[in-house]
Amino acid sequence: MSVKRCLLACAGLVVAGAAGAEEFKLPPEVTPSLRAACETDVRRLCIRANPTVAKVKRCVMVNYFQLGRKCQVELASLGFGR
Repeated sequence: MSVKRCLLACAGLVVAGAAGAEEFKLPPEVTPSLRAACETDVRRLCIRANPTVAKVKRCVMVNYFQLGRKCQVELASLGFGR
């Protein structure tokens, strides 16, 4: 998976959570294991007022090393890593 698609998946899982899962269909890249590994970290680091996929994607990229180890490992298994 490309870095762009992986970051988009992370951003999608968080924006979806902020908007309500029933209002936003998660991309297929957001696996249950990715969501379980990353949602808490991404919410803590990247969710501010009016989150967008672009804002969250950038935040995940900038704060990669502040994400928990489980999230980093899951992202790496999907082809994203530093």
